Amino acid sequence: MDDQLQQVIREKILTAVETLPVALTRRDAVFPDIQGKALAVIGMRRSGKTTFLHQIRGDRIAAGRSAQRLVYFNFEDERLAGLDAGGLHVIPETHARLFPATADEPPTLFLDEIQRVPGWEVFVRRMLDTPGYEILLSGSSAKLLSREIATSMRGRAWEVAIYPFGFGEFLRHHGHGLPEDPDRLTSRKAAALDHHFAEYLAVGGFPEAQGLGPAERRQLLQGYVDVLLLRDVIERHEVANPTALRWMVRRLLGSPAGLFSVTKFAADLKSQGIAAGRETLYEFLDHLEDAFLLQAVPVATDSEKRRQVNPRKVYPADTGLIPVFDRSGKANTGHALETSVFIELQRRGAGIAYVKTPGGFEVDFLARYRDGKEDLIQVCANPDDPETLAREVRGFEDAAAAYPRAGQLLLTLESRLPFPAVPDPIRILPAWQWMLGKD
Repeated sequence: MDDQLQQVIREKILTAVETLPVALTRRDAVFPDIQGKALAVIGMRRSGKTTFLHQIRGDRIAAGRSAQRLVYFNFEDERLAGLDAGGLHVIPETHARLFPATADEPPTLFLDEIQRVPGWEVFVRRMLDTPGYEILLSGSSAKLLSREIATSMRGRAWEVAIYPFGFGEFLRHHGHGLPEDPDRLTSRKAAALDHHFAEYLAVGGFPEAQGLGPAERRQLLQGYVDVLLLRDVIERHEVANPTALRWMVRRLLGSPAGLFSVTKFAADLKSQGIAAGRETLYEFLDHLEDAFLLQAVPVATDSEKRRQVNPRKVYPADTGLIPVFDRSGKANTGHALETSVFIELQRRGAGIAYVKTPGGFEVDFLARYRDGKEDLIQVCANPDDPETLAREVRGFEDAAAAYPRAGQLLLTLESRLPFPAVPDPIRILPAWQWMLGKD
């Protein structure tokens, strides 16, 4: 390694240990304390992965750790061009010379955008095998994905997914107090939360989008998608048919919470003179999910064949993306509400499917949580229409025969009371109350 590159590494380490983390909106993600594993922070671009690393570092300093033992190193630096996996050892060695180790305080390495260095995983595995080192990683979503970590790190990494702001984080960011008990609020406080929640659905949760006007926000989010497609899909997977890929993105993000069939979409492309085989389109969908731009939800069934032949429901990574791609000109509040519920279920680590009952009814979500509990969830912006409410209730009744242990939640847009009567065991409440609750 040349002297100039070594000097850059030395300068970056010195700058990092002398720079204290600034106060940023606190994220609700949990950092597990598991010995012998690297923490890998994954998620879509610009969702807040780097901020979460700084939050952890700040918490350690506040607890009494020395900033000199908490080394943040960002590889997104043009001066590091040419650094390969064989040269990564210079970072801990340079740090050890600058700040000699102490027995009671081993070093922690925060390695941001490390995927820019080919072969990085070999270095990280070696450092995990070196006594006293703790490793935290983050990187662009399509470069540090769960399946890649599972393969390259061979079970040595623990993943933490970072999503755009949840509703509670949105309130915190904008200086609105979080209610101590969302189930017991005055009508005035509930009305205020209704207003904030409507704003959250429109703006979305990307940190940089907060406080922007509609035109600026649209331009920002369109840029996010463009960069993701170019760097995380087209370049990385060497996509030979970017036209078909962009058509797919416009279709999926322009129809949030809609059913999507690869076979039907291939026929639509053919009618437009665009050739794309079904296998290629399935690969595109897989790439877009890996990059966290969107997620496809299968029908709830134990039959793999039925799961394959039924269309999937597709949700964008954030409600703020909906007006960027929706050409209807409508507010699309219902789809934004359903999307926000889906993202919250992801944040809670639930396994998610939609239910299609034998009677022809549909339940938006079957959520299966890590503790073994289940919920059937219907999302209905306005339950006041008798026909709409009857359809939602009938969906619960049909689905309950197949999932008798599942709770039944009907989530609405607003908190106005009284809600229409629903039969037991259905619970009806505003979606924001469920999101802020302690379930």
